[in-house]
Amino acid sequence: MRVDEHPILGPAARSNRVWIELDGKRIEAYEGEPIAVALIAAGVKWFRKTVKGHAPRGIFCAIGRCTDCVMIVDGIPNVKTCVTPVRNGMKVQTQIGRGNWGVSDGEV
Repeated sequence: MRVDEHPILGPAARSNRVWIELDGKRIEAYEGEPIAVALIAAGVKWFRKTVKGHAPRGIFCAIGRCTDCVMIVDGIPNVKTCVTPVRNGMKVQTQIGRGNWGVSDGEV
């Protein structure tokens, strides 16, 4: 579900429909909208799991200040999906823990 008519901002500007991939599943999005918006519109509730306890996390601040929405995007971990625009063909992965920067620290 997306907000099509915002009470203050007015009608949403829609650009080209594109496709992104989440953990191997194809998801429709609009080019330029935040990745998190596309995922929520597709019914995705959580984007990563914490280091301790593997608790699920999703959108919290939605303005790029916290890290609850970080995911692996095109192989890069810790990308804040609430402020990162969609591009056609992006590969997005659920992140477990702190993300793997190519250095073994016990995280996956």
